Amino acid sequence: MTAPHGRGLLHLAAALDQQAAFDAASYVGPAQLAERGGLDFVTLGDTFARPGPDALAVLSRVAPATRRIGLVPTVTTTHTEPFHVQAAVATLDWVSRGRAGWQLDVSTTEGEARLFGRRHAAPADALWREAGEIAEVAARLWDSWEDDAEIRDEATGRFVDRDKLHHVDFRGATFFVKGPSIVPRPPQGHPVRVVDATEGPARGVAARYADVALVRVVGPAQARAVRAELRDAAAKFGRDPDTLRVLGSLVVDLGDGERAAEPGHGGGGPRQTAQGPLYRGGPVDLAELIAAWHASEAVDGFHLAPVEPHRDLERLVNGTVALLQHRGLFRTFYPGSTLREHLGLARPANQYAMTGGAS
Repeated sequence: MTAPHGRGLLHLAAALDQQAAFDAASYVGPAQLAERGGLDFVTLGDTFARPGPDALAVLSRVAPATRRIGLVPTVTTTHTEPFHVQAAVATLDWVSRGRAGWQLDVSTTEGEARLFGRRHAAPADALWREAGEIAEVAARLWDSWEDDAEIRDEATGRFVDRDKLHHVDFRGATFFVKGPSIVPRPPQGHPVRVVDATEGPARGVAARYADVALVRVVGPAQARAVRAELRDAAAKFGRDPDTLRVLGSLVVDLGDGERAAEPGHGGGGPRQTAQGPLYRGGPVDLAELIAAWHASEAVDGFHLAPVEPHRDLERLVNGTVALLQHRGLFRTFYPGSTLREHLGLARPANQYAMTGGAS
């Protein structure tokens, strides 16, 4: 199934964030609802700046209660050990059978730095350079096990072929990792990397490493300009720009019922707020906004954050998504089982297996 206007099908994702919800089970129902709608993935935010459950652990709980939808926790790369980060994300990919992603983020405040006591806060550009290095070393560590490295030969007592494990010997500005990983290569090869590319310091990391870039913009012209900038930068890094999905991020409030569309927009927005671009209106006009932006090649899809998680996600799935499916703009079933397949992205080849890198 292909969309009108010669474009591929939309990609849609939703945030599961809930205020003061520490019971992991409370995230299961919304994730299952999003899965019934065929969404590519759900996200769960995390930060050292305020109390909340560990997003990666919560989505590890959600994984066995879902079957197809991608699971993308925010993972802060500042103050955390790169080796532990990649192992945790790889474990989520194993637990979910190939549906894991991770949204890279940084920690910029002195208050967050004091929680760890290892170093002081640093400028955002330096922290995003470090985040890029962590994205790089994570990929190398995931490749440090070749796909057939596990032998599991009971007769000889050999679990792994040591010739198919590789040291990465990576030295960044703030860390050194020898490797190999302690977790076998994930089912997807590389779990999907997501970066919010709205702010300048993150944009280079998104262009170089991200599979999905999120952009918080209030109009299609602005979105189109950012998408073009990201794709051009990806090409300069030697990437195929078509391997980068750019999604517009909107906060959505679907609780006020349908309202007349304003010129150039659906419903009552989007309008810039402290939380980001906000759409306030009904599911029908939201579907019109999404379809129009996608047709104009402003974005490859949308990441939608409900204001009221249960109410708005239900209206989103049963209203907006259903309308987009009816118009042939969004899938009615999952054609594959992994997040990379949902996004139309190939499984990366193992860099060490290709080059015969020494252990």
